[in-house]
Amino acid sequence: TNAIESLNSVIRKSIKNRKIFNHDNSAFKVVFLAIEAASKRWTMSIRNWPQAMNQFIILHEDRLKDYV
Repeated sequence: TNAIESLNSVIRKSIKNRKIFNHDNSAFKVVFLAIEAASKRWTMSIRNWPQAMNQFIILHEDRLKDYV
């Protein structure tokens, strides 16, 4: 839960810094960039990631074929 709370804090801070959004898409971009910036600071490895990735590939093969 600490990771979720930390990510939520980063998103809230980025939205608070920019109070007005012209379009919904601009709000999505701010949230996306906040998540990208936060993910660069994560140093712990993700537990059971290979198993999770295999499941993602099985379930969403058409979406992931360009990235795997």
